Formats: sequence, C-alpha cells, structure tokens
Amino acid sequence: MKILFTITFLLMLFSNETVCAQNDSIAKTKVQISYNHPKRYKIADIKVTGIKNYDDFVLIGFSGLSVGDMVTIPGDEITTAVKRFWKHGLFSDVKILATKLEGDEVWLEIRLKQRPRISEVNYHGIKKGEREDLEARLGLKKGFQVTPNLMDRAKIVIQKFFDGKGFKNVDVDIVQRDDLSKESEVIVDININKNEKTKIHRIYFKGNTALTTGVLKKAMKKTNEKFSLPNDWKSSILEAFSTKKFTSEEYEKDKQNIIAKYNEQGYRDAVLLSDSVVNYNEKLVDIFLKLEEGNKYYLKDIRFVGNTQYDSNYLEAILSMKPGEVYNQKKLNERLSLDEDAVSNIYYNNGYIFFSADPVEVDVDNDSISLEVRIQEGPQATINRVIINGNDRLYEDIVRRELRTKPGTLFSREDLMRSVREIAQMGHFDPENMDPKPLPDPENGTVDIQYNLTSKANDQIEFSAGWGQTGVIGKLSLKFTNFSMKNFLNPKTYKGIIPQGEGQTLTLSGQTNGRYYQAYSISFMDPWFGGRRPNTLSVSAYFSKQTDISSSYYNNNLSNYGSYYPGYGSGYGNNYNNYELAYDPDKSIMMLGVAVGYGKRLNWPDDYFQFMATLNYQMYIMHDWAYFLVQNGTSHNVNLELMLQRNSIDNPLYTRHGSQFSVSVSATPPYSLWDGKDYTSMSDSDPNKFKFIEYHKWKFKAKLFSPLAPVAVKRTPVLMTRVEYGFLGSYNSHKRSPFETFYMGGDGMSGYSSTYATETIGLRGYENGSIAGNAGYSSYGHAYSRLAMELRYPFLLEPSSTIYGLVFAEAGNAWKDLKSFNPFDLKRSVGVGARIFLPMIGLMGIDMAYGFDKVNGKRGGWHPHFIIGQEF
Repeated sequence: MKILFTITFLLMLFSNETVCAQNDSIAKTKVQISYNHPKRYKIADIKVTGIKNYDDFVLIGFSGLSVGDMVTIPGDEITTAVKRFWKHGLFSDVKILATKLEGDEVWLEIRLKQRPRISEVNYHGIKKGEREDLEARLGLKKGFQVTPNLMDRAKIVIQKFFDGKGFKNVDVDIVQRDDLSKESEVIVDININKNEKTKIHRIYFKGNTALTTGVLKKAMKKTNEKFSLPNDWKSSILEAFSTKKFTSEEYEKDKQNIIAKYNEQGYRDAVLLSDSVVNYNEKLVDIFLKLEEGNKYYLKDIRFVGNTQYDSNYLEAILSMKPGEVYNQKKLNERLSLDEDAVSNIYYNNGYIFFSADPVEVDVDNDSISLEVRIQEGPQATINRVIINGNDRLYEDIVRRELRTKPGTLFSREDLMRSVREIAQMGHFDPENMDPKPLPDPENGTVDIQYNLTSKANDQIEFSAGWGQTGVIGKLSLKFTNFSMKNFLNPKTYKGIIPQGEGQTLTLSGQTNGRYYQAYSISFMDPWFGGRRPNTLSVSAYFSKQTDISSSYYNNNLSNYGSYYPGYGSGYGNNYNNYELAYDPDKSIMMLGVAVGYGKRLNWPDDYFQFMATLNYQMYIMHDWAYFLVQNGTSHNVNLELMLQRNSIDNPLYTRHGSQFSVSVSATPPYSLWDGKDYTSMSDSDPNKFKFIEYHKWKFKAKLFSPLAPVAVKRTPVLMTRVEYGFLGSYNSHKRSPFETFYMGGDGMSGYSSTYATETIGLRGYENGSIAGNAGYSSYGHAYSRLAMELRYPFLLEPSSTIYGLVFAEAGNAWKDLKSFNPFDLKRSVGVGARIFLPMIGLMGIDMAYGFDKVNGKRGGWHPHFIIGQEF
C-alpha cells in the first residue's frame, strides 16, 4: 500500500514557525507519526521541483542530503537541510516532502520557489552623475536575483553615499513590482529623496581650557561651522571657502584631529569623553563635544638604543627634539618616519628597508617623560628584481633606463621616488596613478621593486582655423612623443602610421592662408642620444613666407587707416574684400632657420642640472617690407646659445612641488670688430648694415612650486611664483640688432602678422605687444622683466584630462634699451583663469585679466587671453 505524507520544515531558528509548520504538515499526512518514536529511513531518491535556472545536482548539494543517507523522520537532518536553503537567500519558499515510503526507504522531493530576478532598475530623484556612481557601487544589474540582503545592502550603500556628500537625512524607498512582460522578473524602483544638505550651525566644546575653541575648530579640517558675517570675519578668510557640509566619515576623522592637536601641544592624556550631533533645524545640526585635557608634558630626555650604523648624537640631531621641549607627538612621528629627512629615511636610503623605530615612554615623572627610541636596523637589502607593470607604449629598456633602482644595488627610498619622478617626466604614464611597491624578502635579505604604471596617450594633434587680415588661417600640427628613428626604415615595426617605442619626439607643423602666408616646421628630439646616457640631441628647421598688399590697392581702398603700422587701420577690415587684387608678391618677408642642439645631464651640483648648447642659423629675406626696420635685403643670424638649467618638478601636468630655473646666453660673432665698416654713417635702411646680425642675449627664468597642503593629498592647492629677466645687448652701439628683441604684452602667443624674429613675452591684462614705449619698431624692447604669482587648484586629475583653475597677480615691463631698464617700473595686473590638458590636443586655457596701469595713455583694463599648446 502506497502511503503519501508531507513533512514541511521552515527555516526559523529558535522560532515557533518551525514547530507550527511541522504540526500543520503532520496533521495532513495519512500516517500517524509519533514524535516520541521517530523512525530511521534510508533515502532512496531525491528530486527537485519548482526551479528552472539551477541544475538539480547543485541544489541537492545545497541540502547536504544524498541518496543512501540515513535520516530520522521527524529529525534534525531535514530541518538542517531546509535551513541551508534559507541561508542562501535565493528562495522565497522551501519545502522538503516525502512522496513515498516503502519499508525503511523514503523518496524525497525538494520543492523550491525561486525569488524573482531583476528585469530593470530605475532611479528617481537624483542626477545622472549620481545615478552612474550608485550603479557602480550597488551592483544591481539585470538578471540578478532579488534577496532581502541585497535590498537592505542597497539602502545602506545609498544612505552612506549621500551622507558622504552632506545629505544626512536622505530617504530611500525601494519598491518591487512585477514585470508583466516577463515571468518571475520584477522592476525595481529606487526612490531617493535627498532632502536638504546637512550643514553645521555651531560646534560647542566643553572642558577645554588649555586650547581655545578657535584652535580646536581649526583642527577640524572638514567639519566646519556655517560661515557668517560679521561674527566670524576675524577667524580666517580661508574659512569662507572650507567645507560646510556635515558627513559622518569626515566627522570621525576630525574627532581624531582634535586629540592629535592636543597631543601636538603636549597633552598626551587628552580624551574625548562624549560627543553628540543634534538637529538645530531641518538643514542644520549642532555638535557638542566634551573633553578632558589632562596634564601638559615635557621631554625629560631622549635615548636611542639598538643603533649600530649611526651614532646616537647624529640621530638626535636628525630627530631635532631636545630635553625641555613640549612633548609633541606629531613632531616625534614626523621626525621619525614622515619627513623627507626623517630618521627612517636616513636608514631607508642606505638599504635598511627592514628598519623600524619604536618610541617608548620609559619613565613618566609628574609632567616629564623620558623617551627611548628602540631601533631595529636589520640587514641592508639589495634589489633582486625590478618589475614593470602596465607599460604598453614604450620598449621596456626605454623605461628601465630612467630608473635609479637597478638589480644588485642597495635599496634606497630616495632612488625609488626619484625613479617615479623620472617616469612621470617622460609623459607616457599617468603621474597621478603611479604605484611603486617595494616587496621585501626578509629570508633572503633582498627586495623586489614593482612599478605599477597606467599608460596614457601623449601624442598631440592640433587643427585650428582663425580669421586673419587676409582671410582664414589654417594650422595643422602633429606631435609624436613616442617616435622611433631607428625603426623608420622598418615598416614592419610600425604601430599605426609611424614607428614608435623609443620615446623620441617628432613634431610636424604647417600654417597657411594661401598665398599671403605660409609657415612650415619640423623638429626632432632624442632624450637619450646614443641610448647609453641621458644626453639630449635636438634638430629643427622652419620656413615661413608672408606677402603684403599692393600700394595701389592700399591707396584706393585703405586710405582711412590709422598710423600704428603702415598699411593697417580701422578701414582695413571694412574695405579689404578682394584679396586677389590686393596680393603683391614683390612685397614679402621670408624666414628660414635650422638649429642643432646637444644637452648633457650634470652630476654637480646635483643631477637635476643640465647643460645645453645649440647652434642656430636664421636667414631673413625682405622685399619692400614696410613693417620692419630692415625693409630690403638679406640678413643672416648665426648664433650659439649656451644654457644651464635645473628642473626638479614632480609632475609636468599639475606640478605640486619642485622648481625650474634656467640661465642662458646666446651670442653671434662680433662682426663689427673686424669687418672694417663704419656703422656710424650707415642708415638703418642700408641692407649692408644688417647683412650679418650681431648681438648677445641674456635671459634668466625661475619658477618655484610650493604646495599649500600635504603633497600626498591629490587635490593639493599650489602657489607658483615666477621671476624672469631678459637683456639684448650689442657689441657696437651703432649696429643694434633689430632681431631677437622682446615683444611684450597680452597672451604671449606668437602671431604671424605681428612679430618677426622676435621673442614674445606675455603680460596678461594688456594688449599684445603694447608694452615697451611708443608705436612702431620702438615697441620691440631690448630688456624686459616679469614677476608673477599664481594660486592653482586642481579640479580633475585623470589620464583622460587634467583641469585646474588659477588666480594670479602679475607685473612686468619692457624697455627700448638697457639704459632705461628700471626693475621697479612695472605694469601690474590680476586675473583668473583655467587650464585643461587633453592628451590628443595638449594644453588649452583661458584667462581674464585686468591691467591697472596705463600704456600709451590708455589703461590696460579687462582682456581675455587664450592659451593653446603652451604654458603661459
């Protein structure tokens, strides 16, 4: 006789539901089961029903039951199996049924009801960017099963996400509704009401007597009171720009900052007894903190033990803490391990990577503390392997030659950080995501160095068009920063259209608007000429030609033009319509130049120095060119430039610290000393006077970058200060060079129609070329100075783009001759701007500047300035 009965167990540990479910099931069976006399059965078969997306053997494995197992009915084995299914959270209903009993054998059916899967997730009440961030954090995707844990976690993650943005009272409601078009699938609607951003009304301290409330508030970096006037105006102007939103994460950090501030002042026993955050209203909260300061402690004495490589007196000098000083735990930590010249770095830079220093308070007597710094030096570690990950742009030997960490040499933290800096200077890897990792092996006394790099595109393409005096001007520039000259004749090695992999730079540029103007240039630079030493070779050449309008067209159409330059004026743009009729090929200026440079990295005073020598040749051919001192003839400029420069900046895109300076002199041969010509009687318009140009030119440039926050902080504001001077001298006062002068003012960008063989110097807040005296040729200075300060703040530092803003103050001037030079007679300006660097385009920027002083009787006023392809 076949007997069918049902035994149902529900997973509710220590719950009445399990007992009730068993009683209900037993009541419906056709066989009376005695709980006082349970019976053992052998499982003859197990089948699974109600599930489509899982294999039976997987689900049977979940249960822990197997065919042939002995189970007690009623008993713990079935109950435990049900609990296992509930624990996975994938099922909304779980039953284990006995479908057949025969002798001492039982046939079981595991009947499951699967939780629905997600068919669609909708976010309501938030912005697109917030939705994208949440999608990445939550992981709620189509096809995922809906479980209580998943929904609870989603709610917690959303609340924590918006709490970090200052929305402490965010409401989250997650609603599931059946998808009528898809069986067993639901649409999940996540309704978010951020409410008002939570800000801080007031912060109240209790129990502080040694440190004022103002000092403690400043110690809280991110938890700041709502700024108001006039009560808070004395505290700090910077406070007006500090974070006002309240976030739990930053609040916890700032509570630690308060105790750290006390420890810094010698109060080692200071504790935060209690704190509370109380709603002031719907938008504001008040914070109450109760402190116990304890006593102020001083250093009684400091001893070093365990040090064998360095004398204790030397380490005490490095520590820079003396008996009698306040017991400053912050300074102790910095001087032991954090500062660049800390005690730990003295060891790390000499191979002692296993070094440790543990400061122990060995004696506390009233308000005095005796410190014992226990040193464990360990063995000196040599570098075993150097591993480079993430490089897919350069040949590996090109990267390795920049490294200071070589296998077989002693480990040095200084060399490690210098290697990171050198890799960043190459420009092929994201400097914000470099992750060098020393991997020590104590057993062998060695260390592996692992450089984790993120490649980024560095080649640049510039295509631009603008309107000039003779129509549309087009420019195309290609800059390949990973060129490989040795593979130029081997097309099989090409990556794309050019050979790549050696980090050489090839630049091709062309600019034209047809017959009126055209310019072409090519340059090549190898930073490791020969491949063995960091010696630079550079070669470049350029050609340009510009033509003028005919005299007849000028007389007939442009007679109402002004007098700043012959042939230009207010009527120029209005009447200059037929360029073909205006074109005069007999009026032109042609420029041709080549240069070869060789640079060598120096080891003294340090290896940030480089010496560069460049031989330049330029030829200028002029035909009736009315806009320059030399209007006819050919001029030759042969000069040698010598430059000493030092560059220690950490990052070429957004520099946080370091400096750049250069001093250079370029000079031609002094032809007037031996050519036998009497230049006192020669007119400037005589072509023979400037056939061979002579001059000596001196320049000094310096930039200093000072971080205004710890360098480890990614968004570090930086103060950049700059000083520049330039002087153009002559061997013969009657043969002053009309070339290589200084054209000052404006954006500092060279324009083809305004400058000829002169150096453009920007001065924001003034018109291009307006500085340095009167109109015409005299506006080209023979001396200049420029001073500037810029406060920079980064908004985006990613491989795809770098964006930062700046405010600046600037001053400068240019003078017609060296006798007029006055470093205190400067034109001043202030302004704001922004810079964006895109890998394929390069640097772009805009500044809005106001010039305070008058030039040629006119105040500078407001001027926009655009920056393309170069740093201002």
